[in-house]
Amino acid sequence: MADRDYYDILGVGKGVGEEDIRRAFRKKAMEFHPDRNKSHDAEEKFKQINEAYQVLSDTNKRAQYDRFGKSGAAGNGGSGQPFDGFDVFGGFGDIFDSFFGNGSGRSRQAQRGSDLQHRVVLSFEESVFGAEREVDLTRLEDCGVCSGAGNQPGTPLNTCATCKGNGQVRRAQRSVFGQFTQVVTCNSCQGKGTIIKTACSNCRGGGKERKTRKIAVTIPAGVESGMQVRLAGEGDVGKDGGGTGNLYVYIDVKEHQYFDRDGSDLTYVLPVNIAEAALGAQKSIPTLDGKDETLKLPRGTQPGTEFRIKGKGVPHLHGNRRGDLRVTVDVRVPGSLNDRQQELLQELAQSFAESNGSSRKGGSSDENGDDKGLFDKIKEALG
Repeated sequence: MADRDYYDILGVGKGVGEEDIRRAFRKKAMEFHPDRNKSHDAEEKFKQINEAYQVLSDTNKRAQYDRFGKSGAAGNGGSGQPFDGFDVFGGFGDIFDSFFGNGSGRSRQAQRGSDLQHRVVLSFEESVFGAEREVDLTRLEDCGVCSGAGNQPGTPLNTCATCKGNGQVRRAQRSVFGQFTQVVTCNSCQGKGTIIKTACSNCRGGGKERKTRKIAVTIPAGVESGMQVRLAGEGDVGKDGGGTGNLYVYIDVKEHQYFDRDGSDLTYVLPVNIAEAALGAQKSIPTLDGKDETLKLPRGTQPGTEFRIKGKGVPHLHGNRRGDLRVTVDVRVPGSLNDRQQELLQELAQSFAESNGSSRKGGSSDENGDDKGLFDKIKEALG
């Protein structure tokens, strides 16, 4: 081992007190313990730290070390090393855990039950207005025969002879720090404090069984695909008095024939022909409420124009308001024409050309005259 000063190894000055030495050792030991530090020299450094602590934490050895160095601390007249023949790691893992609160010596603790998941598929209308669903759920519950005790009803639970019913035992160990007492979970009763003499015939002593239940789920209005509804306490039962887990219901929503959703708004594409867009029209718009709304298109409505019907959208998830129904105009140009429709459109094209010509010559055209009558004929022809 490198001939380093013990104070330097712990990173303290010579005049520090016992508590400072102890605090420095805890910090260094935590940093270089081989179970936590995987560097190649961690074990060697950890041995140096323990050697330094054993000397500096002992008042007599520290005084000898301050006066004579390592040979004085060894108490052997200067020959050999102070730890020759001593296994510094003998049983140290358990002591390290106890010393630093690793948790291996903790008593049995309550464990919360597992959360469960279930998926439901909703129609578009159900997602907008809410729904009630009943789901079949298989979960872990206390045994219905022994109520979770694990023993056959009517048979005794014997007090554990090892821990005397405490569920914990004390274990003494010696280490480089001296003797330590560690409190650990009793292995005989697994921390319960009792021993089952006759196991329950239903759960075989486990105290738990899986059961299938029908669970009523209320889906609030306004949910979307990907959302989840949490039902507290509907998951697996806990262990050793721990709380019950939760049930998370994940939502999938089917597509609608007419509507799409944008947040709290519904969107609808309204197809109109060129005559309706030019002359204006009254159109019937479907809604999720079951009653159509009348939308008046003004003359000259352009493709892509959007209109809003207030309050016909999706209810806000955390409020009483509803979004809007947004209607987008889609002007459809006919892909094929019959003879009459073609004749009328040619007549309309000629009328536009004449109107443009008159405008260039400084004349005027009566937009409400012949063109209007022609548009009406086209509108009638296009249906």
